[in-house]
Amino acid sequence: MIDHNIFEYKKAAYLTLGCKLNFAETSAIGKQLSAIGFRKARKGEIADICVINTCSVTELADKKCRQAIRKMIKENPGAFVVVTGCYAQLKPEEIADIKDVDLVLGADQKLDITSYLDELKKKEKGTIFTTQTKDIKVFTPSCSADDRTRYFLKVQDGCDYFCTYCTIPFARGKSRNGTIESLVKQAEEVAANGGQEIVLTGVNIGDFGKSTGETFFDLIKALDNVEGIARYRISSIEPNLLTDEIIEFVANSKRFAPHFHIPLQSGSDDVLKLMKRKYDTALFRHKVEKIKQSIPDAFIGVDVIVGTRGETDEYFENAKSFIDSLDISQLHVFTYSERPNTQALKIGHSVDPKTKHARCKTLLDISDKKLAEFYKSQQNTNRKVLFEHLLKEGNLMHGFTENYVKVECEYDESKINIIEKISLGEFNSDQTALICSFI
Repeated sequence: MIDHNIFEYKKAAYLTLGCKLNFAETSAIGKQLSAIGFRKARKGEIADICVINTCSVTELADKKCRQAIRKMIKENPGAFVVVTGCYAQLKPEEIADIKDVDLVLGADQKLDITSYLDELKKKEKGTIFTTQTKDIKVFTPSCSADDRTRYFLKVQDGCDYFCTYCTIPFARGKSRNGTIESLVKQAEEVAANGGQEIVLTGVNIGDFGKSTGETFFDLIKALDNVEGIARYRISSIEPNLLTDEIIEFVANSKRFAPHFHIPLQSGSDDVLKLMKRKYDTALFRHKVEKIKQSIPDAFIGVDVIVGTRGETDEYFENAKSFIDSLDISQLHVFTYSERPNTQALKIGHSVDPKTKHARCKTLLDISDKKLAEFYKSQQNTNRKVLFEHLLKEGNLMHGFTENYVKVECEYDESKINIIEKISLGEFNSDQTALICSFI
C-alpha cells in the first residue's frame, strides 16, 4: 500500500492527444492526482510525473504520440513517465520500449492511475498494465474543465460497430455508458462551478443506453432540464443513430445548440459497403435535409475519410459530387492509413499516397467554400456567443455562437465565460472568424 502523503506538492504535467473524450479523461486523471497531493506543474517547471494520454486513430497519430512522449521526457528530465490512452492499449510494448517511459496503462487502468504509481520509482523499462479488449467493460465517468470555458462530459465509451478501417473497438472495448441520473448530477456540478457550456462526448454517443437500458434521447431530455447550463453541444453522432426525434427535440429545446457533427466517411455507397457502415447516402442526405428543414441556421460538420482501400477514381468522383451537393457547413477530412488487424487490409485495391493527397485537397477546397458560404449567410444576424480566453497574439478574444460561428472582437476580461448577445459583421483579416459587435 502506497503512502500517498509522499506525493504532497509534487508537480504533475499532462499532455492529451486526440479526441475530446481523451481531454475529459485526462481531466479525471488530474483530479485523482490532485486528491493525493499533486499540483499541476507551472510553465517552466520540471514535473515530477508526466502523464501522456494518447490517440491511435491513424498511423500518423501513433507517430505523433511517440514524438510527443520523447519531447515531454526531454523537457522533464528525471520525471516518472506514464503513458495511457488508445495507443497504449493497442501497442503497449512499443511504448514500453521508449527510453525513460516508466508505466504503460491500458483502457481499464488509466482512470485508476493512483494504484500504479509505486512511489514514482524510475524503471529500467516501462511496466505494462493492460486488460484484453473483450474484458474492458467498466464505464468510468469523467468531465474536463481545465482552463476552458467549455466542459467535456463523457456520457459513453467503447464501440460495437467494427467498421473495416477502424481500431477504436479494440482500443476502447464494448459500448457502455453512465446512467442518466449520474450524468445529470455531473451536469449540475458543472453548473454549480459556473460552467456555461457542456459538450457531450463519447466514442459512439448515439449508442448510449446499451449498458443501462436507457436511450440517448432520454439523456438529452433530462440534461435539457438542468438549470444553470446555458447550452449543450452534441459531439459526433452516427447518422443512423441521429433520429428525426432527436433533431426535432434540438430544434425546440431550451439548451441544445443548433450544431451537429455527423460522420459520413464516404459519399460513395460502394465505399460505405466496403467500410461496413450502417447507412447509405440516401439516409445521410435525409438527415441533413431534416436538420435544415427544422433548423435552417444549424451548423453541420461532417467527417470524411479519403483514400481508403477500395476507393477507385469512380467511387471518389461519386463521393465528391454527393458531398458537394449537401447543404453542410464544414468537412473534417482524414487521410486513410492502414491499421493492423483491421478487415480493410483484405480489400484489394489500395490508393497511392499522391492520389490520397490530391483527394484530400479536393475535399478541403469544398470545405473552405462551404464554410465561407455558411459564414456569409450568418452576417448581419443577431446571435449569442460564449467568449473564450485571450489569444496568445494580439488584444483579441474569440468565441462561438450557438450555431458554431467563430467570432472575434477586442479583448474584454469581463466578457469571458459570459453569454452575450452580438451582431455578426464582416470577416476578420484572415477570414477565420466574423467580427462582432455587442447589442
